[in-house]
Amino acid sequence: MDYQNWGPRGISAPAKAALPEVPVERGMVLEDVQSGWVGAVTRVEKSGGMHVVALEDRRGKSRSFKLGFGFLLEGQPIRLMPPAPRAAVAAPAGGRTASGSVRVAGQRAQVAKASRIWVEGKHDAELVEKVWGDDLRVEGIVVEPLHGIDDLAGAVAHFKPGPGRRLGVLVDHLVPDSKESRIAESVMASPAPPATS
Repeated sequence: MDYQNWGPRGISAPAKAALPEVPVERGMVLEDVQSGWVGAVTRVEKSGGMHVVALEDRRGKSRSFKLGFGFLLEGQPIRLMPPAPRAAVAAPAGGRTASGSVRVAGQRAQVAKASRIWVEGKHDAELVEKVWGDDLRVEGIVVEPLHGIDDLAGAVAHFKPGPGRRLGVLVDHLVPDSKESRIAESVMASPAPPATS
């Protein structure tokens, strides 16, 4: 076997050519293989004739990387491509929301219910608002920032989910054996709190 053609994490040169080509999008979470830097895409710009992507980590620090090979998306190697050209966006047919559901004409936002959706960071909150904001307002579901998941078990216990008080949690970096995966699995395995009247 020719080991000289192998790159980071054992990806051979011929295999690189077969990697999926993924256009970069704001908010997607990527890992740079060489440095191990993990962050959400905050901007893409052209500098010196090449595209550069800025990745912001969970502490708000940002680093820039050249687009191309050497990125992982959801744990899988990809070739990161420039953003897809934007086509003219027509108004959703039939009055649909950004998520594709039928828009309820004249519907006002509902009074917030006890149920919540927690998101780990600002970028996740922006994504949820952009896609499902209209739907969540109709249902009266509030999206709140979680500010990290190190004490997710304690936060869930304090919230006391139950009938009529549901909780959804959106967490980044749920790749096998990551700290985030272990925390999420531990919380999911914990017994449900007793129902209260």
